[in-house]
Amino acid sequence: MKKSLTSAALALGVLAAHAQKNMNNPDTDISLAPQAQCTLTHEWDKVFPKSDQVDHRKVLFVNRYGITLAADMYTPKNASGKLPAIAVSGPFGAVKEQSSGLYAQQLAERGFLTIAFDPSFTGESGGMPRRVASPDINTEDFSAAVDFLSVQPDVDAERIGILGICGWGGLAINAAAADTRIKATVASTMYNMSRVTANGYFDREDNAEIRYKTMEALNAQRTEDYRKGQYRRAGGVADPLADDAPQFVKDYHAYYKTPRGYHPRSGNSNDGWNTTSCLPFFNFPLLSRAGEIRNAVMVVHGENAHSRYFGEDAFKSLQGDNKELLIVKDASHCDLYDNLDKIPFDKITEFYNTYLK
Repeated sequence: MKKSLTSAALALGVLAAHAQKNMNNPDTDISLAPQAQCTLTHEWDKVFPKSDQVDHRKVLFVNRYGITLAADMYTPKNASGKLPAIAVSGPFGAVKEQSSGLYAQQLAERGFLTIAFDPSFTGESGGMPRRVASPDINTEDFSAAVDFLSVQPDVDAERIGILGICGWGGLAINAAAADTRIKATVASTMYNMSRVTANGYFDREDNAEIRYKTMEALNAQRTEDYRKGQYRRAGGVADPLADDAPQFVKDYHAYYKTPRGYHPRSGNSNDGWNTTSCLPFFNFPLLSRAGEIRNAVMVVHGENAHSRYFGEDAFKSLQGDNKELLIVKDASHCDLYDNLDKIPFDKITEFYNTYLK
């Protein structure tokens, strides 16, 4: 830990000296952060098979906080002209080699140029410390993806959409509320991370005393982390499962902890987020401006999903005749991660074709 901290301090010193030098040169623009080096795996390491209908390559872009994000770009083979584009991320605690990559590849097969990106501080993307979540920075990650797509020579900048899965579904709607360039948004099997953090599942812990005790414990952990010089991890999906584990926890286990969805860079598949990562979600007003979104939004949820109430309540706040709620019959939360018999790609494609034109 000491070695990595020393390296980080040296790097910051070099950047500071470079910035000061450039500040003394009025002809040098340092308003944009430089793209950092990221370690990228170029062989196919996804949990889903590679399609022969699309071309694939790795790309990098920088967000407004100077963090370099890594993404997989999927382009329809033999595509020509400027294409509609979609940026995909999620689920919360996953990486682009899992569900988001599957969605991106499937949508590329249907004619869209897509990217599936790792959020800041996770996967192959940059940012220190690792495994930190931020409602602000992660919302920005979507807008940074739009920045990147907007200037690609084979993308029509007026036809850009986003898609968020699980906790990233809520973040996608949050991004659409602030970024008018996002013409169409899909939130699939979504969570409202602020609500579940502050209120617990089904709002059973919506109590000021419970929140206070939880934050008190998390802030004590902050002190301990700083004292030790490293962050305690919260743990990924429970393994082994308790006999009385809820069905949705069993569903998570069946995806993240088995060959079906396990990936070595995924927090949910391994040791999870930093324990204190959830703190900013207690106070962050996620979705507070969702009712002001003018562009199109589709909310997709499974009929049997434990998280269905997040999607339905988010949909109630949306206004206008370009909003759609799609409930998938006999589908659970995790069915919409990778079950091609359940994920309504034809309906999602129809939605994007309608509003990205």
